[in-house]
Amino acid sequence: MPQPLRMPRLSGHRVLVLDIGGSHVKAMVSGKAEERRFKSGSALTPQQMMKRLSKTLRGWSFDRVSMGVPSPVVHGRIVQDPRNLGTGWVGFDFAAAFGCPVKIVNDAAMQALGSYEGGRMLFLGLGTGLGTAMIVDGVIEAMELAHLPYRKHTYEYYVADAYRRRHKKKWPARVFEVIDVLRAALLPDYVMLGGGNVNHLDELPKGVRRGDNRNAFVGGLRLWEDRT
Repeated sequence: MPQPLRMPRLSGHRVLVLDIGGSHVKAMVSGKAEERRFKSGSALTPQQMMKRLSKTLRGWSFDRVSMGVPSPVVHGRIVQDPRNLGTGWVGFDFAAAFGCPVKIVNDAAMQALGSYEGGRMLFLGLGTGLGTAMIVDGVIEAMELAHLPYRKHTYEYYVADAYRRRHKKKWPARVFEVIDVLRAALLPDYVMLGGGNVNHLDELPKGVRRGDNRNAFVGGLRLWEDRT
């Protein structure tokens, strides 16, 4: 049974957190345990997402928004359209669309922030693709390791959901292989695995921990956390 989420202190703000993935857009608002979602997919544009959110979020109020997006984000701005969604994400004015302040981070970075347990942590999100982030002594950095060349393709190719569906028996070994390579290069104290496909791994190597997709919501709240 899932453990209660560790909710940060938010100085009275009501924060909407959106975890945007290649298969679903998931939403939660601070102060409520309910999660709402709808399907996304390769054609989803930000305009379509906002239209669908107007129905999905009915009855919820919020004055801040955190968004985890499956694409590179630099200084709070999306710099490349997500590979597994539609077009038009770069330059879209989400603050104007929501009518309140918005913080945008890479989706792996948001889940990593919510999963962090101190020290040097490498986060790998096993979902539609591969999300990667590193946190060192509390400083988070989203990384675009997924599309670097590996074997005959990329790291993402061998751990993504499409590969898992085609090669169910090979997939766990490929995941652990990628973990070994990245761990040797980045020297984390531990590796945290998130994303929906972590549930398809029965046993994990030493130093590798099983995360929880709901930690993305914790990470989104932590973006607005009162640290005083």
